[in-house]
Amino acid sequence: MPDPARVYFENSQPILRVENMQTSLEFYVGKLGFKNEPWGNDEFTSVNRDRAGIYLCRGAQGRGAAWLWIGVNNVDKLHHEFRARGVPILVEPTNYPWALEMHVEDPDGNVIRFGSDPK
Repeated sequence: MPDPARVYFENSQPILRVENMQTSLEFYVGKLGFKNEPWGNDEFTSVNRDRAGIYLCRGAQGRGAAWLWIGVNNVDKLHHEFRARGVPILVEPTNYPWALEMHVEDPDGNVIRFGSDPK
């Protein structure tokens, strides 16, 4: 049962600065398999895949070239999916003490680290 005396954090969704929303949506939706929210527009939107969400903001809210981490249940399987879709992989799946990770870079230089349990 949640403790009513403390504030519960629901989730976290980073906001990434992008320069061209259409190019970004082609990458996040077309390549990475996220879905664009219907309320989104050319200035601001949210892309989501399962419980992972990312806000995209055109030309504002940050300096660009951010890094973010998304936990998944199977990086190897995701790697095969991304390869089939032609996603350029910046860092191939690599086992670290904290996770099996791969890195991809979006058209604006933002790096997404996808990680699952280490092998």
